Amino acid sequence: MYLKIHRTPAGDEVVAVCDRELLNVRISQGDLEIHISEAFYGGELATPDEVRIALSRAENANLMGERSVALAIELGLIGKDGYLRIGSVPHAQIIRI
Repeated sequence: MYLKIHRTPAGDEVVAVCDRELLNVRISQGDLEIHISEAFYGGELATPDEVRIALSRAENANLMGERSVALAIELGLIGKDGYLRIGSVPHAQIIRI
């Protein structure tokens, strides 16, 4: 999986994770089209354990793909139905308040 942690000047973080095969792919459903870009999801591969650690600390996360979403479910961050599909690709956003 690819992992990138975005940090704002205020110190907030967004963890972006996508499955390896989805990087630089465009997915669509109806009028919606998303580019799963290296700029957002990163150019560095991470192990499942590295992703688990990042997600367990994340205040906000954006996940694309079967394995990425499955890790969030495994960690209890989202429920088994707590994601949507864009085309055939699972997508979840996590925001902790």
